[in-house]
Amino acid sequence: MMFMDRWRPLAQDGLLAAVMAILLSVIVFYTPNAGALDFAAVLAGSLALVAWRRAPLVALLVSTACMLVVTAHIQPGLPAAFPVMVSVFAAVGAGHRLAGALASLAFLGTDLVIHLPGVDGPVKDLQNTALLIGWFVAAGVAATVTRHRQAYLEEAEQRAAEAERTREEAARRRAGEERLRIARELHDSLTHSISIIKVQAGVAVHLARRRGEDVPPALLAIQEASGDAMRELRATLEVLRDPGGSDCETPASGLDRLDDLVERARSTGLPATVTISGARRELPAEVDRAAYRIVQEALTNVSRHAGGAAATVRIDYADEELIVQVDDGGTADPDAPPVPGTGLLGMRERVAALGGRLRAEPRPEGGFTVRAELPLGEPS
Repeated sequence: MMFMDRWRPLAQDGLLAAVMAILLSVIVFYTPNAGALDFAAVLAGSLALVAWRRAPLVALLVSTACMLVVTAHIQPGLPAAFPVMVSVFAAVGAGHRLAGALASLAFLGTDLVIHLPGVDGPVKDLQNTALLIGWFVAAGVAATVTRHRQAYLEEAEQRAAEAERTREEAARRRAGEERLRIARELHDSLTHSISIIKVQAGVAVHLARRRGEDVPPALLAIQEASGDAMRELRATLEVLRDPGGSDCETPASGLDRLDDLVERARSTGLPATVTISGARRELPAEVDRAAYRIVQEALTNVSRHAGGAAATVRIDYADEELIVQVDDGGTADPDAPPVPGTGLLGMRERVAALGGRLRAEPRPEGGFTVRAELPLGEPS
């Protein structure tokens, strides 16, 4: 398609030049006293129109000179002006108004000088010259209008592009301001609360060990979870404050921390197993984070809604996608539609942003399943 678009103007110009050459050659053939020089001048002047778009001054010079030779020698009439008018239109349209005016004056002056002393009646010849003047003026006006219209369209496109850039910059600025506002709110609210939970859990663990008591697993889970939450919150704040940063001091969670995530779920009393199939390899950062978050949210939902049922986490490293599936053996009704919540909504948004598919629904044999298929790209 691009090839056709590139060569179509050249084919059109070639067709115009060929038609002009044939027309003028026929006129020269039936004109008495025409010779080889006239045929050569007609062909050269017509074929020069092939370059009227790319080299308008060259086309103007060649066509005008050749048609002046033909007009002065055999006086072929009005058709001899056609190549010159096309070249004048091209030159004026390209901004060479002086060159177009000089070529027009040269051709019209030559035609006027040749026909003034004619014995057939100078009035008729002057009428032809006046007609030619009208044609040349029309060609110049049409070229000027076309040039101004093209300039207007280009200016309008530039204004539209500038307006679009301005809108994009304003949108990026507003997004940056909103990210900073969210970062401040998160820092002022969640950071303080999570810090208190972490400190209090640490104190409770310390006191229990100091008294020689067994530390409850739930308390250890709270201590570890609060530490992870603080770490991930810091990573989130770094991203919000510097979204274009290449590296964060605190790396985001990925499947390399899957075992810790499952172990933490077990410490809360949730029986959980992990099955990994396929060749484990480096994943694109967004896919890695999304897979971790999907497992995290699914295990959280099992703890909340499945009444202590066992959970099975399956990670399948396929050739072109990563499959993440979390099943539980709860008592979910297979005929009941899942109740949409922010957790499921967040999972769907993550998967959709990566071009993947998510299925979250009750299983026919009971329980609930979450299955995400994440396409793989180049690791980032």
